[in-house]
Amino acid sequence: MEDLGSPAAGLARVNAIHPPRCCVKRRHRVLSFRLTQVLTRHGCFSKYLHQIVGREATPACHTCGEPSVTARHTLEDCIAWGPQRCALVAVIGEILSLQSVVRSILSSDRYWSAVTSFCEEVMALKEAAERQREADVHANPLRRRRPGGRRRRYTLLHPSQ
Repeated sequence: MEDLGSPAAGLARVNAIHPPRCCVKRRHRVLSFRLTQVLTRHGCFSKYLHQIVGREATPACHTCGEPSVTARHTLEDCIAWGPQRCALVAVIGEILSLQSVVRSILSSDRYWSAVTSFCEEVMALKEAAERQREADVHANPLRRRRPGGRRRRYTLLHPSQ
């Protein structure tokens, strides 16, 4: 197991999410599912869906054509999230790198709320778009939703639904 004190890979991520001692015991802030997706970069991002999950043919952005959609691209660059980004910048400032965003949310409840709101809204919209692409009958079979065991068992128990 890799020690977070001396990581071989992902040093930027470890530095960004390693909280200062003063913030470790705070209990009033909760990491939501969508905030966690952005912080860990494991969410509805084409690069992740392409390289790790195998559900995207390419890691390119469906909106702006950027060759690789990452959490950074979503947070800092993609034109699709301009209004949400403007609202976030109005609260926490211009720098939206992962490390500066994490420092901001650890320093203030107001910043925490702003970043959480951004992540909730943007990731919900990204997930809705992803579901539309999955439902498209003309989509590459790689893209289509694969019913899991739970769904198959439910269908067997409730065939009329």
